[in-house]
Amino acid sequence: MLKRISIYIDGANFYVGMTSINPKYTDVKFDFEKYIQNIIGKNNLIKIYYYNGSLKQQINFKIFQKQQKLFSRLRKIKRCEVIICKRKPRINDEGREYHIIKGDDIYLALDMQGDAYENKYDKAILISSDGDFIYLIKRIKALKKEVEVCYFESCVSKQLLKEANEIRLINKKILRKFFFNG
Repeated sequence: MLKRISIYIDGANFYVGMTSINPKYTDVKFDFEKYIQNIIGKNNLIKIYYYNGSLKQQINFKIFQKQQKLFSRLRKIKRCEVIICKRKPRINDEGREYHIIKGDDIYLALDMQGDAYENKYDKAILISSDGDFIYLIKRIKALKKEVEVCYFESCVSKQLLKEANEIRLINKKILRKFFFNG
């Protein structure tokens, strides 16, 4: 029986996972559309949500432009919604400024849980290795929905994998298969 599937992508976590495999890898060259088609198979795609924070253009304009192209490409995918969250400055122990994304995890959790309550999907696919989503998965499963986690081995929470109904490793072979030249 075909399932209704919604995809929830933790964009920052995806980027960190890619660079853990190879620092030269970039999500700008990753074909999310083909990857998603591959993981859903013949099932019915309901919606794709992609969460990330926009880089600061005044810090590195070239990288900012590449990220904006990624967001634009994602928005062209049918049924894909890009949710841009805030970046907030922080100071590390050496006094250097860095930026963290605020709101992405909560927006993802609210969307996944809200869609489950509204019976919009049979199965949620979470593309993240973040252990913060353990309790979200428990809630979704309590609503009699399936949860699959697509993860990177180097930064995954083992408890997250235990909670999921299914797991799918994203490794170097997968990344290479879904890179594109365009």
